[in-house]
Amino acid sequence: MLYDTIDELMEKARLAEGKTFGEIDNTGRIKNLKSKGTLGNIIEESYFGYEINSTSKPDFENLGVELKVTPFKRNKNGTYSAKERLVLNIIDYMKEYKLTFETSSFMSKAAKMLIMLYKHDPDIQINDYRIFKAFLNEFSEEDLAVMRRDWETIVTKIRNGEAHLISEADTMYLSACTKGVNKTSVRQQPFSSIEAKQRAFSLKASYMTGLIRKYITPEHMESITKPGELSDKTLDEILNERFMPHYGKSVDVLCKEAGIKYNPGNKSMIPHLMTKLLGVSKNDIDQIEEFSKANIKFKTIRREPDGKIREHMSFTNIDFDTLLEEDWEDSELFNMFSEQKYLFLVFRFTEKYQKGVKRIPYFEGIKLWNMPQGTIENELYELWAETRRVVREGVELVPKSNRVNNNLPGSKFNRICHVRSKAQDGDDKILLPDGQWITKQGYWLDKDYIQMILDER
Repeated sequence: MLYDTIDELMEKARLAEGKTFGEIDNTGRIKNLKSKGTLGNIIEESYFGYEINSTSKPDFENLGVELKVTPFKRNKNGTYSAKERLVLNIIDYMKEYKLTFETSSFMSKAAKMLIMLYKHDPDIQINDYRIFKAFLNEFSEEDLAVMRRDWETIVTKIRNGEAHLISEADTMYLSACTKGVNKTSVRQQPFSSIEAKQRAFSLKASYMTGLIRKYITPEHMESITKPGELSDKTLDEILNERFMPHYGKSVDVLCKEAGIKYNPGNKSMIPHLMTKLLGVSKNDIDQIEEFSKANIKFKTIRREPDGKIREHMSFTNIDFDTLLEEDWEDSELFNMFSEQKYLFLVFRFTEKYQKGVKRIPYFEGIKLWNMPQGTIENELYELWAETRRVVREGVELVPKSNRVNNNLPGSKFNRICHVRSKAQDGDDKILLPDGQWITKQGYWLDKDYIQMILDER
């Protein structure tokens, strides 16, 4: 069916709100559906009445509107978030670098999108999923400015013969996610003989979360940028400008200036302080619009007077049962570093470490960082694979004096990342798949690797 105007299309789309996929489907395929992947096809065929296609043109070509059916979920804290990234179109490395952002395959496909949201619920049948909201999305000028830089970052790697090194964490809102059945899904690239993984332009799950909350709740997000500022400057430049007046000040002084209590024993003090310095009233970094959309997290680093780092950097706890069931590219470890950026908050002590002596650090600077794709595919994968192997074969626990050693990959494993305890004490334990108890373990980045990252500034 041909829709003559966008208003006519949107009127039809909104009539679907509240309907289940089972009610909409007239093809009969929903009865045997085990995957949500065909839900979009059901909307295309049964509701809008057009044949499924895989062309590079928008679904409603005469209106320049692309249709996307995508899930959201309700979190434990009551908020809503995207369940996944919004995948758009496959990137043709041989053609994309010849285009401009305005003529790119991304803009040709996604400049206007009819987005239909449904709520994912693992406890109900797929045919009972309901269309929750239908809306027309056109990107704001601020978001387009960020996406332009994202597109240029991706295309620059193609031009440099580095399509095989593209990472989702390279960019802010628009990413190039892997798209294929498995690792053998590769494509030629124009300036290198190395075949690159097949990738597709996509909107990050974090960006989609911001969009979903805007239309569902709508939650108030605070921005740290002024209108049009992102058109002229990168977020990295803006963050440096905001923080620069505070460099060289001690944490207790910064707390006094920001009007918060100085309490070094409170782990949330530094993130709270940083949001205050950015002029944000809320304590939650996820309530900063630019951070939420780009999936940026704070990480604090403390340096000694000589610039050295004493401590490794911890990340998430390991769920050993999940580890044995997951595939690499669906793993928590892979997704954490392939999709996320970190804003390192760097502090420096002016006095040497002495046991029992309290020291107050000084704010030295920031660094916006993401793990390079080469490191993800090599050292990070090696850590995941070795940890998985040891857990599958059975972790060896060896009592030694007042501690219990194990054979999980430790700090000497590859000098990049390792596994070590994240337990509060010796009684803070978790059950291994083989029935043994072990102190809670987590993934860590080596301090020497962090040191190398900072020294590259």
